[in-house]
Amino acid sequence: MDLKTNWNKIKDHFNKSLNSNFYVSVAYLNSENIPTVTPIGSLFLNDNQTGYYFEKFSSMLLNQAEENKEICVLAVNSNRWFWLKSLFKGRFNNYPAIKLFGKLGQRREANENEIRMLKNRMKIIRGMKGYKYLFEDLNFVREITFTKGRKVSLGDMTRDL
Repeated sequence: MDLKTNWNKIKDHFNKSLNSNFYVSVAYLNSENIPTVTPIGSLFLNDNQTGYYFEKFSSMLLNQAEENKEICVLAVNSNRWFWLKSLFKGRFNNYPAIKLFGKLGQRREANENEIRMLKNRMKIIRGMKGYKYLFEDLNFVREITFTKGRKVSLGDMTRDL
């Protein structure tokens, strides 16, 4: 899957996935070469095959960034209507899942635009108690450069895509 050609479709898919799941899954090998997955709800994709996420609770991933920067991000569109419609038709009109492979970059302070985008994404839960604990004081982001993408195939259901 060519990232430059398909980047807008990939971004659209990731937005739909984050809307239906509230997170994407980030996989990496830990210091003992054991596969590990962590949920990240604050991933944003830029316009140039890069992205970033707000770093707060992902301490294992933070430590990993110093040893092995390779990651895989899985975004699954779990929208119930999307799946029911696809199952009824016997095919998906869009891929149900996409994996992006990349490298972790620098950790830095979030800029005003990034904080505004996070607050906009989280506005539906801003008044809830959990928002304060999870999203209120996110100040640092970790950059990601994506190197390749792969659509997840589900046999005949994704054959025409």
